[in-house]
Amino acid sequence: MHCIVIGAGIGGLVSASLLAAKGNEVTLFEAGSLPGGKMSEIRLGDYRFDSGPSLFTMPFILDDVFKTCGKELSDYMSISPLEPLCRYIYPDGTRFDNFSDLSKTLEQIRSFSPEDEENYVRFLGKSAELYAKTAQAFLFNPLAEWSDFKTLNFKDLLSINAFATVSESVERAFISSYLKQFFKRFTTYNGSSPYKAPATLNVIPYVELAQGGFYVKGGLFQLAKAIEKLALDLGVSIQYNQPVQQIEVKNKKAIGVSISKNGDNRFVKADCVISNADSVYTYTKLLSDKHVKSADKKRFEALEPSCSGFVLQLGINRTYSLLKHHTIFFSSDYKKEFDEIFSERKPAEEPTIYIANTSFSEDGHAPQGHSNLFILVNAPYTHKHLSWNELKESYAEKIIQLLKANGLVDLEKHIISKNIITPDDFEKNYNTNRGSIYGLSSNSRYAAFLRPRNRSSYAKNLYLVGGGTHPGGGIPLVTLSAKHAVSLIERDFK
Repeated sequence: MHCIVIGAGIGGLVSASLLAAKGNEVTLFEAGSLPGGKMSEIRLGDYRFDSGPSLFTMPFILDDVFKTCGKELSDYMSISPLEPLCRYIYPDGTRFDNFSDLSKTLEQIRSFSPEDEENYVRFLGKSAELYAKTAQAFLFNPLAEWSDFKTLNFKDLLSINAFATVSESVERAFISSYLKQFFKRFTTYNGSSPYKAPATLNVIPYVELAQGGFYVKGGLFQLAKAIEKLALDLGVSIQYNQPVQQIEVKNKKAIGVSISKNGDNRFVKADCVISNADSVYTYTKLLSDKHVKSADKKRFEALEPSCSGFVLQLGINRTYSLLKHHTIFFSSDYKKEFDEIFSERKPAEEPTIYIANTSFSEDGHAPQGHSNLFILVNAPYTHKHLSWNELKESYAEKIIQLLKANGLVDLEKHIISKNIITPDDFEKNYNTNRGSIYGLSSNSRYAAFLRPRNRSSYAKNLYLVGGGTHPGGGIPLVTLSAKHAVSLIERDFK
């Protein structure tokens, strides 16, 4: 069987590898010149930056992919646990170094919020219960057919706290403002607001805080390179700089793709097609109006995207003892920040600032005594009333000034290299839905169940993977989307 995969993001590479391991002929077309999609890297002179994800969680999911393909993950890349997982810095200067070692974290909490030590343990326990109730039922289940629902424990599903928001549940659980803000931040992992997203998302802290966070030697881009090598070792034909223009459908069945480059148009036939393009882009751009009616396209366009991100990459000629591998500077008014991003749809006046500083953990990412700072703030998805081209320089300067005020003394005097990535860039370079970087938001109790499924209902033999599909965004869930799609292909072609 010949399978075509559109896009060399993590979902596309994993799909291609699993299909090839099962003896299929697989051709992967990628519009760009590198694997990984948004998980890429940029070099500015002597400074190296990841330009996408910067934390690796749930490595057992990817390890299972490699084992299924007859390979060992450790032969393709090296990972190591991070300690601390992250340093959090509050507006009043309070610091919280969070560890996967619970005893170390509790020691930290006793220093600034002793009244919440037991509450922290209790909340993590509830997070673990949420994981137990939702992982097999939702994350590891394609939920494509009635048979997939037979194993669900509906009693468990009624107790996953879907009717309260993350913010409401966290407010009830803690006394101190420090831990309230800390636990509200985890919804940003899928680009949602803690003031809108269901408390079910309190499962996310368990994944990082109990299962651990990891660093990939060489940077997270090496993860994409590792899966690319796996695919090539298994015989996948990866063709870069080959943009797919349309998924061809005949008699309501996907039969291949059309590729157009420099005036050269060609059709490539396939028995099945897997799209790792953004799901909204797939349905609104890659399928014709004949196969997805305009009313349905409008429905897809109306799905709320996740937030986007504003990225500032700085190569600087010094180090700061304040910074760990991951450091977060919290804003003073979290509610206002999320209202501005999701309701007013404008850049936050005082954003929470995340910094990944991989030179903290590994030499070679910056010259000796220098730092490579990947700086990210949440930003609204794109719309016609917001011009990042006009805003980007002033907003970058605002972020630099905020970091100076929070302890990065004379930051602007030490900048050697600078690069800015805006939501407009994410939309243009990756065809993401309105510049979103996590797929679709989870800002309602039903959002998780409204994600496009991994098997298309618009064309037989068409499958979708990636952060805009079930079960969601982030490296582990995108990997699961690929596993789901391949399992559905096996069902359909058995």
